[in-house]
Amino acid sequence: MPTPILMPALSPTMEEGTLAKWNVKEGDKVSSGDVIAEIETDKATMEVEAVDEGTVGKILIGEGTENVKVNAPIAVLLEDGESAGDIDLGALENGSGGGTGEVEKDQSEEAPKAANGAASAPQKAASSSTNPAPSANGRVLASPLAKRLAEQEGIDLSALTGSGPRGRIVKRDIEKAKKEGVSAKPASAPMPGSGQIAPASVDARLYPAESYTAVKLDGMRKTIAKRLTQSFNQEVPHFPLNVDIELDNLLAARARINATSPKEGDEAFKLSVNDFIIKASAMALKKVPAANATYTDEAILLHKHADIGVAVAIDGGLITPIVWKAEEKGLKTISAEVKDMAGRARNKKLKPEEYQGGTFSVSNLGMFGITSFASIVNQPHGAIMSVGAGEQRPVVRDGQIVARTMMTVTLTCDHRVVDGAVGAEFLAAFKSFIEEPAAMLL
Repeated sequence: MPTPILMPALSPTMEEGTLAKWNVKEGDKVSSGDVIAEIETDKATMEVEAVDEGTVGKILIGEGTENVKVNAPIAVLLEDGESAGDIDLGALENGSGGGTGEVEKDQSEEAPKAANGAASAPQKAASSSTNPAPSANGRVLASPLAKRLAEQEGIDLSALTGSGPRGRIVKRDIEKAKKEGVSAKPASAPMPGSGQIAPASVDARLYPAESYTAVKLDGMRKTIAKRLTQSFNQEVPHFPLNVDIELDNLLAARARINATSPKEGDEAFKLSVNDFIIKASAMALKKVPAANATYTDEAILLHKHADIGVAVAIDGGLITPIVWKAEEKGLKTISAEVKDMAGRARNKKLKPEEYQGGTFSVSNLGMFGITSFASIVNQPHGAIMSVGAGEQRPVVRDGQIVARTMMTVTLTCDHRVVDGAVGAEFLAAFKSFIEEPAAMLL
């Protein structure tokens, strides 16, 4: 029998995603392991492999469809000897679990006949002309196909009542509206200077439509907004700790290492200051294990390894690929891993296991000239360290004012698990490793 292909859960926390791209079309034969589609989650684009072999009988969810629920049917796979006519779309729709994964009926589908025959038709027609279409968050609920047909025919969706699940407008409603002569949607003039539809939450008195360009929120930005608001305003009691650290010894050691590093390909391998910071963070966490912790409602988790999340800015947001067991890795290995993951992060090609979890975060804005800042704790981590730019500052040494390269770091702690004394102890350990890099070899 026809086999539904369901929206996969690409991570333990995934509830919905965007079907970004189909790599197959209806009629294509696929084998187990073939990449058939690409799914966008909040921070990555993942490839979906076929788990069975067969022929793609019908694609149910089009490219670009957002908020497709996990386990909603997205396509149907046929076995040998089966045809598209064997697909029971009604059964798939009823079992899809709702949401945007609902299946659009094809042209051959007819509205179910009521038990009392023709008597129900006038009642149904009357409801179509008097009740507005249901909406969600200000949007008319309609299938992608219905929206496309309504646009082509100039039919106002808000004047229709849908006959699909939960009142969703489907293709047969558009055909009925066209047949019964529902008035065409009047052409609306675009907003002056923009041609865009103003978001419902925008007060036009403050921000006229022509004064801005609205960039639609993607899954990543929505997730960042939700999690950081939850962290900062609702769940995590934050407090910051600051310390100034001298970089001159580290810069000298880095220069010596880079000057003698062998070439890899066409370029010499170069360590960055951030590579030392990641390694020193891991070493300090091992020295002060109470700072390498996560709060839960039942217990405090003291982690056995320092798994460092490194904040990477990408288009539309931020992601923190993780250097696992960073305390066991050398500077060269850490540098190579960060460069590789940062490059794939910018292309949204990281796997969920490469950016979910971890025990501690590092965010470095020094390359942008930022001298000091405080980050929001990235749950479930117990702390995050914000690293500013290294710069020449006057400092007092042995009673004399001298110039030294100084860097300010700020440790933001979750007070439920990392107390002030623990945070201060961690920063002291981190400072000792940065100011004397050779100590990381001990």
